[in-house]
Amino acid sequence: MINTRYTLYPLTSVKLTDSYLVNAFEKEVKYLTSLDPERLLAGFYETAGIEKKDLQRYGGWENMLIAGHTLGHYLAACVYAFETMNSSKEQKEKLLSIITHIVNGLKECQDALGTGFIFGAVIQDKNNVELQFDLVEQGKTDIIKESWVPWYTLHKIYEGLLAVVKLPGSFESLKTAALKVLSSLSDWTYGRTSSWDEKTHRQVLDIEYGGMNDVLFDTYTFTQNPHHLEAAWSFVDRQLYDKMINAKPGDNVLNNIHANTTIPKFVGAVQGYYVTGDKYLLDAGKAFWKLVTELHTYIIGGNSEWEHFGLDSVLDAERTNCNCETCNVYNMLKLTMLLFKATEDKMYLDWYENAFINQILSSQNPETGMTTYFQSMATGYFKTYGNPTEKFWCCTGTGMENFSKLGESFFFNTEASVVINQYISSELHTDGFTLILESSIPEKESVKITIKGECKQNIELRIPDWVSDDINIEVSSANGSPINKVTYESNQKTTNSYALIEGPFTDGTVITFDLPMKITAYNLPDNKNTYGFKYGPVVLSAELGSDDMETTMTGVAVTIPKDKIIPLSYVPSGTDTIKIKSGTVQDFISDINKHMTKNASEKLSFTLRDTDSNLVYSVHYRQHTQRYGLYFTFTE
Repeated sequence: MINTRYTLYPLTSVKLTDSYLVNAFEKEVKYLTSLDPERLLAGFYETAGIEKKDLQRYGGWENMLIAGHTLGHYLAACVYAFETMNSSKEQKEKLLSIITHIVNGLKECQDALGTGFIFGAVIQDKNNVELQFDLVEQGKTDIIKESWVPWYTLHKIYEGLLAVVKLPGSFESLKTAALKVLSSLSDWTYGRTSSWDEKTHRQVLDIEYGGMNDVLFDTYTFTQNPHHLEAAWSFVDRQLYDKMINAKPGDNVLNNIHANTTIPKFVGAVQGYYVTGDKYLLDAGKAFWKLVTELHTYIIGGNSEWEHFGLDSVLDAERTNCNCETCNVYNMLKLTMLLFKATEDKMYLDWYENAFINQILSSQNPETGMTTYFQSMATGYFKTYGNPTEKFWCCTGTGMENFSKLGESFFFNTEASVVINQYISSELHTDGFTLILESSIPEKESVKITIKGECKQNIELRIPDWVSDDINIEVSSANGSPINKVTYESNQKTTNSYALIEGPFTDGTVITFDLPMKITAYNLPDNKNTYGFKYGPVVLSAELGSDDMETTMTGVAVTIPKDKIIPLSYVPSGTDTIKIKSGTVQDFISDINKHMTKNASEKLSFTLRDTDSNLVYSVHYRQHTQRYGLYFTFTE
């Protein structure tokens, strides 16, 4: 086992106080507790031959060959929401009853079938409940009639059970029951994988299987059963890993590859590195991450068009109403955090912050709690969301998890230090003290940290890559007397991106500092004059009104915006092309902070000036009621 220096504080130690995130979490818990776990278990009972009178499945994807995937996400999300400090006593009681109900239901189904197998998809043949797995091995993968990624679905069930096994606190009987189900399921998985010949093995690896390597490596750490470790290696795709390790820009090794099939395979690779110490697996994860983030990623941190990667560095040509599947970033964040803890390279945390704020927070409707599947990168579209009980997309499931564990990445622990990673208002309750972080970002630049109790550790501050000037950090006692002053020069960011404030700290110690922000422009590699903008950590998008916001469908009942509209009242050309009034595009962009002026309003917004357009930009993750434009092409 590889041990890392950085450990994330658990959700049980983190309380959200930022109003936007508090609302997002509350909406998620309300949704989780509104669902009926019995209806999500309905397919599992059917597979096990257990008759439940008048029990009906939910609709959408939960009444198809992928059914059961939601239960795994749901179980994990209920665990995370239960752990988070923001959930009330009543909510915790409800969530714990749901978790217990599901674990007992899965155990009942497993015991009834007697093979270790559990599954919740629509059953095609009651005499062969494993038929989907047989058909995958035969290369029969029509998702409506034959098989729809059964290993992917099983991976979600594994993840839910693992979340229960890792529950902190005195829930030994519940955790033991979940581990027994997990172990028996892994015995079944080993029995299946150990029978594959080379051709069958390759056939399975070429079909979406989620992160089966990830969860089996993880399961092995609890069971120590060598068969479970061997099963994990069965899902290690060396052919794919070699491609990524040896790829050079222009090789286009990701072209036309299904993104969310591929990303979890590398999450599993790095998880395998932690368990086995095999550096090849870490190298594969690093190489893949570099390719995706440098050559295939948009300003919000998302990637892909209609679920697939395109050619290297071709992003402008791929901007449509079907970009940036939410599941992709959910999994990229997992990969990114694993890579950071393995390498301690701060670039991973900078990337994580951007994607967390600008795609994940952007994926939830703050009024309804429902989440997106795609987020359009083409200008003139709008966000579309699922609904509570009729869709159950893959991104509905990852959405459940995203918004039940919002505080997951905020604080790290090392032997010597508390490390502050995210500058979002929150509290850390641990080791006899409480750290209260109050952040005005992005409206203002100020951050205040107050220590309640005695903190014996140092405090380290991550200096984000978007900070635009020197940082003056002032430390004072409870009565306001200065204790220390640290000046962090912005040019240090390239070599040392943490500010160390030496402890210990007494009760009432206050640390204050500003994180200077400015507008930064980011263009696309295949159209150098096409730009998006960030202000400090937040991506900005232009507000384009709410005319004719009709939706349509793509794929299997996925809701997307129908028509692209850029009203003439916003851009005279009716397109995403903007004419600047004087000078060159290069000069205009280099002086963008002069041309993008901050408005004097309660809502953070900017007006783009000195062009033929009439555009107001606001924080993208908060936009959910109108059309938007992330990218515009500037012409002279």
